[in-house]
Amino acid sequence: MAGNLLRNESSPYLLQHAENPVEWYPWGPEALERASRENKPIFLSVGYSACHWCHVMAHESFEDENIANTMNENFVNIKVDREERPDIDTIYQSACQAATGQGGWPLSVFLTPDQKPFYIGTYFPVLDSYGRPGFGSILHQLSMVWKERPADIRQSADKFLERMEFISPPPNHPTLDQAILDEAAFNLLQMTDPIYGGFGDAPKFPNISVISFLLRYGMISNVSKFHKVCFDALGKMARGGIFDQAGGGFHRYSTDRMWLVPHFEKMLYDNALIPVAYAEAYQITGDEFYLDIMKKTLDFVLNEMTSPMGGFYSALDADSEGEEGKFYVWSKSEIREALDDDAELFCLYYDVTEGGNWEGRNILRNNITLSMAAKACNLSEEEAKHIICNGEQTLYKRRNLRVRPGLDDKILTSWNAMMISALAKGYRVSNDIKYLDAAEGAIDFVMNNMMDSQGLFRTFKEKATIRGFLEDYSYMVCALLDTFEETPDIRYLKAAETLGRHIIERFWDGESNFFMTPTNHESLIIRPKNNHDLPVPSGGSMTATAFIRLYHLTGKKEFLDIFEKYLGMRLQEAADNPFAYSHLLCAAFVYMRKPVEITVLNTKDISIRRRLSAEFLPNCIMVFVQSREQAQSLVEYQFFAGKTFSDTTQVFICRDMTCSPPLDTLPDNLAELL
Repeated sequence: MAGNLLRNESSPYLLQHAENPVEWYPWGPEALERASRENKPIFLSVGYSACHWCHVMAHESFEDENIANTMNENFVNIKVDREERPDIDTIYQSACQAATGQGGWPLSVFLTPDQKPFYIGTYFPVLDSYGRPGFGSILHQLSMVWKERPADIRQSADKFLERMEFISPPPNHPTLDQAILDEAAFNLLQMTDPIYGGFGDAPKFPNISVISFLLRYGMISNVSKFHKVCFDALGKMARGGIFDQAGGGFHRYSTDRMWLVPHFEKMLYDNALIPVAYAEAYQITGDEFYLDIMKKTLDFVLNEMTSPMGGFYSALDADSEGEEGKFYVWSKSEIREALDDDAELFCLYYDVTEGGNWEGRNILRNNITLSMAAKACNLSEEEAKHIICNGEQTLYKRRNLRVRPGLDDKILTSWNAMMISALAKGYRVSNDIKYLDAAEGAIDFVMNNMMDSQGLFRTFKEKATIRGFLEDYSYMVCALLDTFEETPDIRYLKAAETLGRHIIERFWDGESNFFMTPTNHESLIIRPKNNHDLPVPSGGSMTATAFIRLYHLTGKKEFLDIFEKYLGMRLQEAADNPFAYSHLLCAAFVYMRKPVEITVLNTKDISIRRRLSAEFLPNCIMVFVQSREQAQSLVEYQFFAGKTFSDTTQVFICRDMTCSPPLDTLPDNLAELL
């Protein structure tokens, strides 16, 4: 008997299962060799630490001695943290989609000893219910069939493998013009919720890549609705229960159409991607509301998800004390006790009632304006705002006395890179140096602890493990470039170029696509490719974003050539299915508009930097050079050719290999010119 072998793992998710009576293995040679040697099927369970239904299935099934005995006797049982191994998750999620039309977590897969899936699903209740077999019945039935008809199962597994669609569509190279972006944008418009904002019905996700594309498309469209649907979505989310009104930061998604009841887990990637959209909305509108939400979200990450070493943790659980959302919800009496006379206004503003708006408790959500709440309580708006802000801070302090949700404290390269980019953007629009300091601190952490002479690692907890995937490299290149634009520290540009070359050498298939895994990665049943921007931009889309920028900064044409091949293959599919390719469409927008390089030499005239930072210029690469030393370090790069540092602030605007004469002031119609 092997016993449970998860105790020596670093993943918080795997460690959550280290005391199960199930004889769990981590994914690796020991488990796979045992399955082959004993000719036993494999039960593969894939999840992540903040997954509510993963906890439910663990409690119902994996902690049950009888279920565990059946699993141990008949299967080799493997646990995988999807955040550590996105390659394994992608392969078997594809099988689940092919078999059932849907996917999700926990992912429950039964495999032949050679890792081919033959039965697959997500959450299984422990007992038979509603005419569906429970997990115990499934274990019994599959173990019997394997013993009695193994050839049938192997045949079924071969058919499963045939249905796993990792083959790219036939090459398609339409001309990239306005019509492609028009088609994509109008297709997305059909998916909007005109009443509650956002896209689709419940459950409702932020879909930030979609918003990012429509914000860009709205710049070149005469139809105001494209920006309006973005602002509606961002406003409804920020005022709803999906946003933590007391502590800042966004929960993963809303279980209802109205953004009221979230699935309470908080993921680092959401709280990196979402504030960038609010920053861009602020640049477009100048509305401080969007800036405030951006700051509250970034500050939440700095306060609650930052390691002492400078990296960022992965997630906060949805549950505390065994109940989903318990940490975040309130009774009206608790708020009265905490806020005294200020409770009346606070409860009115945040929809707090005696009966509650969710399971007898209250999720804070703002469904009336500040002026309405102030008027109802005979207060000025300034007085009301002060009371509400103080109330939020008081409840935040009170809440921190509660039992906190579990923290997944592993550090992932790709998610940290997302956060670095968000902080660089936060610095640009707010001019608050703490955001840039945090971005640079995280870069130092990754480069010192999650990178060696061979490249990036995927995950860190006490030490770095698992070699990096495409998304780790592509997101990190973008993070380095985002921070380079703000500093501009030549180390970041050089590191970005080096990692970009690693992508070409290790992930490019030589034709038109990228593998998720590097060339020296372990052999799985298939070498996966994943181009869809759900729930986060894919490694391919992020590589496209990185390569168009690397080309314009370095002049190295191989980055442009690969960008054009990758984009050309997917362009029509992106127009037809923009929801799945929305971030790639952002890269297509930049390419179509032709990137503009703006170099500011000598930034002592701070008004120029602030003016540029306040504009929404998504097709522009901006570099702010502060000193002669910085200027000297950049002379080898294409974007800096012909530029000389002087004692006065000069702005160079370049497009299509042609630069304007240096400017000492910016024109009033700057955005229109770019």
